[in-house]
Amino acid sequence: MKKLTKLLCLTLAVMFCALSFVACGSDKTDYEYIKEKGELVIGITYFEPMNYVGADGQLTGFETEFATAVCEILGVKPKFQEINWKTKEVELNGKTIDCIWNGMTITEDRKASMSISNAYMKNKQVIVLKSENVGKYKTADDFKSIKLVAEAESAGESVAKTNALFAQAAFTPVKSMKDAIMEVAAGTADACVVDFVTSIGMIGEGTAYATLSVDTAFSFDEEEYGIAFRKDSDITAKVNEAIATLIANGTLAKIAAKYKLDGQLIG
Repeated sequence: MKKLTKLLCLTLAVMFCALSFVACGSDKTDYEYIKEKGELVIGITYFEPMNYVGADGQLTGFETEFATAVCEILGVKPKFQEINWKTKEVELNGKTIDCIWNGMTITEDRKASMSISNAYMKNKQVIVLKSENVGKYKTADDFKSIKLVAEAESAGESVAKTNALFAQAAFTPVKSMKDAIMEVAAGTADACVVDFVTSIGMIGEGTAYATLSVDTAFSFDEEEYGIAFRKDSDITAKVNEAIATLIANGTLAKIAAKYKLDGQLIG
């Protein structure tokens, strides 16, 4: 009986120590967790001018350079990881990534479920189509005959699904804004709804999609971009401080000008 009691006590002691260790580990703040790793895992999708592979085969873009500059201030390395935009919050909460930094529109729903940085860029949704079709569609009756695409779970999809102009259009969600633009260029879609910021980097003269244009007769949903972290994360404040530093010393403006986005900056 005494041996059984001793064995039971020993087992309970080991369990208590294990639980204490787990509890102590879980006491780390998000910032401490990231600093200890030495890297910030950044969830992205690939599209110009935000995050894309340049002619030299290296990842580049406004968000790539912006995130790298912030990470330098924080004293951690950036690790860019492609994600499925549709499941971005699942990856964030599961710690597959530490943040979503990819031209993400700030919404009330997202603020309720994630910790979001101060806004750093303004944006809106626009219609992109083949240049010869600019001005062809003017009313909801005109748009009912078109095939329309937008990135799944994006602000563009929200416009495509809720704006009366597209009430009768044949809408199909696609994986990314790049895919949406490619569909229009290929002729498998007549138009797409994408971020204006994306259109700056991807279509028009001197780009891979020179035959496409924005129909400037339409614009939707003025919005702002932010960086999303886990709910109540303490790293958000650190990143806000770093962003303020980059605005004050002119670094962010220089990065934005490189990608023709200086006119979109906030602050």
